[in-house]
Amino acid sequence: MSTPSPLHFEAAVTRPLSVVFRAGAAWEGHDYTVEVVTGRQGLDGFDVVVDFRDLEAALDRSLAPLQGRLLSDLGLDGPLALARRLLVELTPFVPAPARLQEVALTDGTGRRLAVRA
Repeated sequence: MSTPSPLHFEAAVTRPLSVVFRAGAAWEGHDYTVEVVTGRQGLDGFDVVVDFRDLEAALDRSLAPLQGRLLSDLGLDGPLALARRLLVELTPFVPAPARLQEVALTDGTGRRLAVRA
């Protein structure tokens, strides 16, 4: 029987996202880099935190209906609501013992908003 590793490992995937928000009477278009960070103690039998292909596929499925959309039409009132939605949607796709740690949105000027699990 092996002893669990005391080391914590993280892995992240990123994807681009272009969306539109309504800010009062104005419309704001934003291009984001969406980053999804997972983590776990030790690594699996393949020396990875999670299978990147599975995580990327789940992220792509979550982002596809949002791409180029006015997010208020989807009940999202801003970037924080968007990040929270992605956190909730993606959590089931990260198999234990790994877990989803963070979803972050970074805009073109480098401003970053992150939501942690």
